Amino acid sequence: MLQVTAVALLNEAKVLAHPASIDNVPTDGGKEDHVSMGMTSAVKLRSIVKLAEMTTAIELMTAAQALEFHKGLAPGRGVKQAYEIVRKLVPPVTMDRVMSGDIEGITAAIRRGDFELLSKD
Repeated sequence: MLQVTAVALLNEAKVLAHPASIDNVPTDGGKEDHVSMGMTSAVKLRSIVKLAEMTTAIELMTAAQALEFHKGLAPGRGVKQAYEIVRKLVPPVTMDRVMSGDIEGITAAIRRGDFELLSKD
């Protein structure tokens, strides 16, 4: 069901991507026709970033699970490091379970920058 969750998150991001400036209306008795929508846009952007972080968390969890089925193969250094970070926070999926806490844990790791120091050698 993670793919359903990811699609729902992406759909919400697309809705939030609707430009705030589209709905601009005249103010001050019609004397001004420009009102900055910067704050509205910033709030919407922050929401989109959170949705992107959660979607990325789902992708990382899915990739780690895929590696479980290829244990005989050696992943690249960076992939292995990402896998180890994910597995410190989320165990392999061996049976149905609620995964919202797993998504939240990986999302928090993304926000902390845990995946930014992966080997680039």
